[in-house]
Amino acid sequence: MNEGYEPERTFAALPPAQGRGFATSWWGRAWLKALEDTALDGQQLKKGRRVAREGGVGAVSVRPGRITAVVQDRDSTAYRSDVLLQQLSEEEWDRFLDMASERSGHIAALLDREMPPHLVEDAAAAGLELLPGIGDLEPECSCEAWDHCPHTGALCYQVARLLDQDPFVLLLLRGRDERRLLDELQVRSAARAVRGTGDESSAGSPAARGVRADEAYAARDILPPLPSPPPLPAEPGVPPSLDTETDPAGGVDPSALEFLAADSAVRAFVMLAEALTAGHGQQPLAAVLTPEQDAVRLAADGRPDARLAARLGAVAGRGPAGLDVAVRAWRYGGTAALAVCDGGWLPRPDELARARAQLASAWEEGEGPQLRAADNRWTVVGSGTQLRYGPDGRWWPYAKERGRWIPAGPAEDDPASALAGVQSGS
Repeated sequence: MNEGYEPERTFAALPPAQGRGFATSWWGRAWLKALEDTALDGQQLKKGRRVAREGGVGAVSVRPGRITAVVQDRDSTAYRSDVLLQQLSEEEWDRFLDMASERSGHIAALLDREMPPHLVEDAAAAGLELLPGIGDLEPECSCEAWDHCPHTGALCYQVARLLDQDPFVLLLLRGRDERRLLDELQVRSAARAVRGTGDESSAGSPAARGVRADEAYAARDILPPLPSPPPLPAEPGVPPSLDTETDPAGGVDPSALEFLAADSAVRAFVMLAEALTAGHGQQPLAAVLTPEQDAVRLAADGRPDARLAARLGAVAGRGPAGLDVAVRAWRYGGTAALAVCDGGWLPRPDELARARAQLASAWEEGEGPQLRAADNRWTVVGSGTQLRYGPDGRWWPYAKERGRWIPAGPAEDDPASALAGVQSGS
C-alpha cells in the first residue's frame, strides 16, 4: 500500500426514509443501540431521527476512524457533523486476520453483505470488539454541542442504513477497506495452506489432505480461479487386466471384476459427456435400478460371455432364453420396455378408450388389421405380430419367434407406425 494512503468511501445522500425503520439487520440495530445507549438527551436523538427521515443528511464519507456528512437542520442551516470510532490496532488486525482466515465462511458471509453473529463472537473471543458499545461513537459537530446533537444523531441513523447494505462499512471504520482486507486474507490463507502441507509431509500425518469442499466453495471469491476442466476424452478408458500370475483371493472372480470395471468406465464416460451438455442441471435424475434391472442392463451393454451371462441371468431371475428377451427389450427402451415385456397390465376404462380411439384412427375404415385384445395386448389375428400398449400411452411392437413373443422395435406414439415396422421386417 502507498505511504500515507487512507482509504475512503463516499455514499450519495439516501432518499428520505418515510415509513420505515433505519436498521433491519441485527448489526445495524446494534449500531443504533450503541448510539442510543450513549446519548444523554433522548430528545436530541428524536430530532436527529426526524432530520434523517426527512432526507436532511447529505453524502456520507467513511474512512478509518471517522464518518462525515453535511447535515441540514429543519430550518435549512447546514452543519458539518462527524462521528468517530476507534480503529483497531495493527496487532488487533493481525489477530482478526488470523481468526478469519481459519474460517472461510466468515469472509464468504461478508462478501454476501452479511455479518454472521459467529464472526462477531469469534472476534470477541479473540479480544476484538467489531461493533461499537456504549461511549464508542464520539460526536463532533460544527453546532458545537458537546453531546450527540440532532446532526450527529441523524448521521448515525443514516449510517445504520448503509451498514444494512454493506457491513464492510464498519470494517472500514475500524481501519481496513474491503480490497486490502481481502488481499491480506488471501495471503494468510495461502500461507496457512503451505504450512499445513509442510507439517503433514514432515510429520507423516495420516490426516486427510486438502480443504473441505464447503470451505473452498465459501472462499471462492478470495481464492485464485480454478483451472479449466480437461476436455472430454475421445473414448472411455480401458481398465487394467487382472490376468496376472498371482492367484486371486478366495471368492474373487477376476474376469467378472474386469467386466464390471469396463462397464464402470463406459458409464463414467457417458455421465461426464452428459454433465458437459448445456442444460444438464435442469434434467431430471435417472431412476435408480433394481438389482434385477441392472443385471439386464449389464448383459445388454456389456455383452458378457456365456458364463457371466448365466450369472447375470440368475441375478435377474431369468434363464438364458428369458435373459435374451429381456436384453432385446432393454436395448429398445430401457426400463420402460422391460416393464412392458415382463407383464401385462389392465388399462383403466379411460385409458382403454383412448387406446381404442388411437387404433380406430390409425387406419382407414376397413383397412386395419383384425386385432384380438387381452388386457394391454392387441394381437393381429392370423399373424405372428402384436402391439402392446404401455402405461405412458406408447405402442410397443412384438413378433412371435419359436413360440415366444419377442420385442421387435422401439415404442411409437402411433400404433400403425409400430405395427408397420414389425410387419415390414417379417
